[in-house]
Amino acid sequence: MSAAFRVESWSFDMTLRATLCALSLALFATTASASPVLMISIDGLRPADVIDAKKKGLALPHLTAFLKEAAYATGVRNVLPTVTYPDHTTLITGVWPDKHGIGNNETFDPTGKNLGGWYWYASDIRVPTLWDAVHDKKGIVDSIDWPVSVGTASIDYNLPEYWRAQTADDIKLLVALSTPGLVPRLARDTGLPLQALVGEEPKHDVSRTRYAQKMLEFTFPEFMTVHLVSLDHYQHTYGPDSAESKSALEQLDSDVGDLVASARRTMPNVTIAIVSDHGFAPVHAEANIGKAFVDAGLITLDPKTHKVIAWDAMPWNAGGSSAIVLAHPDDQVVKDKVVALLNKLQADPSSGVARWIDKAAIDARGGSTKASFWVDCKIGYSTLSNFTQQMPTTLKGTHGYFPDNKEMRATFMIAGPGIKAKNLGDIDMRDIAPTLAKILEVPLPTANGKPLL
Repeated sequence: MSAAFRVESWSFDMTLRATLCALSLALFATTASASPVLMISIDGLRPADVIDAKKKGLALPHLTAFLKEAAYATGVRNVLPTVTYPDHTTLITGVWPDKHGIGNNETFDPTGKNLGGWYWYASDIRVPTLWDAVHDKKGIVDSIDWPVSVGTASIDYNLPEYWRAQTADDIKLLVALSTPGLVPRLARDTGLPLQALVGEEPKHDVSRTRYAQKMLEFTFPEFMTVHLVSLDHYQHTYGPDSAESKSALEQLDSDVGDLVASARRTMPNVTIAIVSDHGFAPVHAEANIGKAFVDAGLITLDPKTHKVIAWDAMPWNAGGSSAIVLAHPDDQVVKDKVVALLNKLQADPSSGVARWIDKAAIDARGGSTKASFWVDCKIGYSTLSNFTQQMPTTLKGTHGYFPDNKEMRATFMIAGPGIKAKNLGDIDMRDIAPTLAKILEVPLPTANGKPLL
């Protein structure tokens, strides 16, 4: 079969399927109370950026108008650690990292064999997702750039978040990891090559939005997840509340306005959930926890390459906090050495360490089961380190601190058929997935949260 024939066959199948979906949706809207759901994640969006937009000098006409019609949280208590991949997985599972298995952004890789690889693969999620629940009931699922989505069969039209070097070969790889035929169709229909999406600038989110709008038009999904990333990138680079970050958020407001309008035009009974994964705090210094472990003899480096060749206890950094993983978790001698070191760091005002917790406290917070201890930095410090020398931080903002730091609170706003505008107060992030499952009328029995509406 020729490539041209395959593409044309796929296009015909998509057109037929879209027609059938539209007919089914029209019937569905008159016979059932379930609503399709579009969940838009604005990475790093703080609740006050929308709630107090005018006070902050932010022009967010679409988000502030949406807030007036939505049930919304004043803050979302998120997970340990407050970083993108664990939080986004909680958003679609309703459980903490100890159950869903995504304990950090990067996989734990003490000797660097995985070359900085992240938790890209959906096979690492240990519990059912909203994608699974909708797909199992024969609903259509779409996703663009959602974390931990590579390789799942439950997303019918998937353009996952994945990168290695952001080169031309990465573009080929991303096409290969996406639903067959999807990227060529979107590139043709939008006039935007996939390269236009690969990056973290506001222009890349504009292109993600255009792709998402086009997907809505021909797939009519019951559930769609979209991840927009430029605000997070700008807050890391320039700091929260910087002029650059405000400008990025104002562009995102326009993107969200376009996407919501497309969804409501395509699926009039759609429910829109606007979420984020974490908040942000300004950064001025680095807490080099890795070097402290080297100096204490808990990590051994090659004297020439400075690469790790042996370790008893290893920091697993997560922005404003760091899990401590033991090579042998039952080794009491090593545990005692780590406790002594952590107490020393906590007592040193210049270390940047605010506090630390043990295994029992980690378990109570639902953190990764790999961790035996967890260090929380003082707000303003980041755990980025190089094991050998103290370096000035290049970051202007970060997250990852313990979730009880109010600066880390995430965003949740939801509007749709039958949803009354109201203030939900502070909520648990685990409640979001069950809330969407109820609206979608699909089961999610493994979730630990409860529906908010």
